[in-house]
Amino acid sequence: MIQAFRRSGGRHGYQLFRCQHYHKSVLAIRREDVNAWERRAPLAPRHVKALAGLGYKVLVQPSNRRAIHEKDYVKAGGIIQEDISEACLILGVKRPPENKLIPKKMYGFFSHTIKAQEANMPLLDEILRKDIRLIDYEKMVDHRGVRVVAFGKWAGVAGMINILHGMGLRFLALGHHTPFMHIGMAHNYRNSSQAVQAVRDCGYEISLGLMPKSVGPITFVFTGTGNVSKGAQEMFNALPCEFVEPHELKEVSRAGDLRKVYGTVLSRHHHLVRKSDGVYDPVEYDKHPECYTSRFNTDIAPYATCVVNGIYWEQHTPRLLSRQDAQRLLTPLRPSAAATEGCPELPHKLVAICDISADTGGSIEFMTECTTIDSPFCMYDADQHIIHDSVEGLGILMCSIDNLPAQLPIESTECFGDMLFPYIEEMLLSDASEPFQSQNYSPVVRDAVITSNGTLTDKYKYIQKLRESRESTQSLGMDKKKKVLLLGSGYVSGPVIEYLSRDPCVEITAASVMKEQLKQLAKKHSSIVPVVMDVTEDEERLSSMVKKHDLVVSLLPYSFHPSVAKKCIDSKVNLVTASYLTPAMKELQQSVEAAGITVISEVGLDPGLDHMLAMECIDKAKEVGATVVSYTSFCGGLPAPEHSDNPLRYKFSWSPQGVLLNTIQPATYLKNGEIVNIPAGGALLDSVAVMDFFPGLNLEGFPNRDSTKYAEPYGIQSAHTLLRGTLRYRGYSKAVGGFVKLGLINTELCHLLRAAAPSMKWQELMCKLLGLKPPVKSDDLREAVYNKLDKDERQLEAIEWLGLLGDEPVPRADTLVGALAKHMEIKLSFGTGERDMIIMRNEIGISHPSGHMEEKYISLVVYGDAKGYSAMAKTVGYPTAIAAKMVLDGEINTKGMVIPLMKNVYGPILERVQAEGIVYNIQSVIKQ
Repeated sequence: MIQAFRRSGGRHGYQLFRCQHYHKSVLAIRREDVNAWERRAPLAPRHVKALAGLGYKVLVQPSNRRAIHEKDYVKAGGIIQEDISEACLILGVKRPPENKLIPKKMYGFFSHTIKAQEANMPLLDEILRKDIRLIDYEKMVDHRGVRVVAFGKWAGVAGMINILHGMGLRFLALGHHTPFMHIGMAHNYRNSSQAVQAVRDCGYEISLGLMPKSVGPITFVFTGTGNVSKGAQEMFNALPCEFVEPHELKEVSRAGDLRKVYGTVLSRHHHLVRKSDGVYDPVEYDKHPECYTSRFNTDIAPYATCVVNGIYWEQHTPRLLSRQDAQRLLTPLRPSAAATEGCPELPHKLVAICDISADTGGSIEFMTECTTIDSPFCMYDADQHIIHDSVEGLGILMCSIDNLPAQLPIESTECFGDMLFPYIEEMLLSDASEPFQSQNYSPVVRDAVITSNGTLTDKYKYIQKLRESRESTQSLGMDKKKKVLLLGSGYVSGPVIEYLSRDPCVEITAASVMKEQLKQLAKKHSSIVPVVMDVTEDEERLSSMVKKHDLVVSLLPYSFHPSVAKKCIDSKVNLVTASYLTPAMKELQQSVEAAGITVISEVGLDPGLDHMLAMECIDKAKEVGATVVSYTSFCGGLPAPEHSDNPLRYKFSWSPQGVLLNTIQPATYLKNGEIVNIPAGGALLDSVAVMDFFPGLNLEGFPNRDSTKYAEPYGIQSAHTLLRGTLRYRGYSKAVGGFVKLGLINTELCHLLRAAAPSMKWQELMCKLLGLKPPVKSDDLREAVYNKLDKDERQLEAIEWLGLLGDEPVPRADTLVGALAKHMEIKLSFGTGERDMIIMRNEIGISHPSGHMEEKYISLVVYGDAKGYSAMAKTVGYPTAIAAKMVLDGEINTKGMVIPLMKNVYGPILERVQAEGIVYNIQSVIKQ
């Protein structure tokens, strides 16, 4: 028989030891058909030639996508043939589709099944069903556990080319043309030699001093010492470079020569230290990596322009960079006197990260998804925890392509084939139908066999246990339905139901007195259980329903929440509401804690997202030792500009009565160190200021409630200005001021409008309010109202437009303001195809330890969908729903009254609302 063959020396030399054999086996190279960019093959023509020379038949499936032309395989002795069922050994690079697997064959490819990856379990099941013997290249390792078959070097080469190209684009976006602009993506070069020449040309310009001075010395950090890192360094060496020790990086990053670039190679001992004493012990680290931490974030990263990451990360091992590290690294540098508009300095030292390991959520925590060859770059914005496909804006340029060698397919194929070739013959001489134990494999091949004869091999039986464990966990989750009671069926209920219904384990009961609204909700969301009831009247029934649920989400008016909370306390059921944590709710704090439940308030828009955006910025400032000296926040729900076509420039997207009552509330705020008090009764409308941060929208704003009470919970007692307010289009306050003058925004009981009273027209009601005895002519009533309005034409226009001087009936209500609210809800409702808009603007002044001032401008603008949810419904409903889901899933388990001021609460909510289209923007302005 034929013994295994081994490399004999020389680049392409192979020595094959021939003995007598009884048949010639057939090998097939299958076509890659999973990814459009996959142009590699497991063997090159020279390997086919060596096998054909020994009398082996090599089939090659035709493929126009493969980088190496078919004629080269034919010339080497290969046979181009679609049908490869004759082969006993079928080799590929990536996994084949399940329907193309041929039974009782031996396959070799990267299967990505060894961690029981859920996405590839159908593939594994089909392999087992078809009695396929699978050899996974990833598990072909030597006696030290080092992989002997891999594309690692070419991942490093391609990754380095790509990130140099990306840095050219990123520098340009920051205002700098650099020599890196002359380097293309790796796949634009026929081979690495062409790429090397392009990098050398770039390096020549750098050596001539053509890098912008304001960019400063360029430094690269290479993590790891394996093939990936070596491949990247090989390309880096084509630049005028100087390698320094990690401890020297700080100095060269500040005072290095601009005519060269600097690199440092990082090994474990350079940054890993034991948590207890700061010492590195390699033997202990291998056994207990959880006892160690990395100093990369403080000792290395602050001095790196680009990090090229090539290390493999496992659970429990220290990360190189966390999200918090990114926030600190992206803190704006204080501009020097030499910086000008045309020659700006970099906003921060770290410009780019090339994560060649492409390990999502791994050593680079905020690398949460890989980029692609089609879209190779994205920006990670540490302030917003978002990733966007661009090279512009704030943040770090990221490149994390997970199939980099496919960009240099010919050399990758040749190199990979050289490593795989020594093991081919022993694979060919085996029989996939024979028992695995009877096969005479070398340890390298034997330990890489995942399946054989319809079962997992002994070494990989753990995969089934991993699957069973995961499936058991999922099954338990399915068995335990989580029951949610939703109270209310208004504007906000739709997004709440839609979000929670995404989880099939959540059952929702929606209770409301509004029968038609419930009917519409049930029609749109068939999974909910609608219950018509007046939760404010039928307390016994409400108590019974609360007991049967795991969580209550109350979308009722805030005045009803204490009653609902008491029911939740009695039944020990958690509660979530978007409304303010009122004094009446605060009185229940001890009872809530004693019951051991969670009651979350203020997780809507305002209050809600305003808190979260504020705390995210404030917490980041504190992390870098800065102090918040001012905070202003304005928010408003408005019609989109094209639909603000009435004298109030306003339409209702939430409780009309709440909107009107807000205008007569008292307000308190802090301005330049002085407390300003505005009394109740309408004086608020005289404290209106022009808001010009979006000049095209013509906005005004007025204070909202007591702003000063947030100094302590926000932890900004140092602030000299603290103001929260409401936004409207200019002219709104003037128009509503007319209602106050006429006494229409009155909360006292009005017997004239009760159900038992005779019906009344608006003109009759106005006569009574003005003390006019009927009959009164229309012109006389108009004149009297005009005089009462201090002859304000705009206020009179609003009164007349609403029909308050005409013969329309006044709606039945307990109060004047209640009747006006019902009337205005009809007059100022959104028409078909009209949409609303949410605007929130936070401005935060920050004093840094360095002495410079920073102004943070946080803007949130959300439009409603003409055929979907309103902006108000989305911005209140989705944060509320996310908070509810976090309570259900145990992400929020704090007992007592909770508002979203803690990072473990606001962080996930801010991240998840962006997936729902609620995206905010942060701008930073540094002042001397």
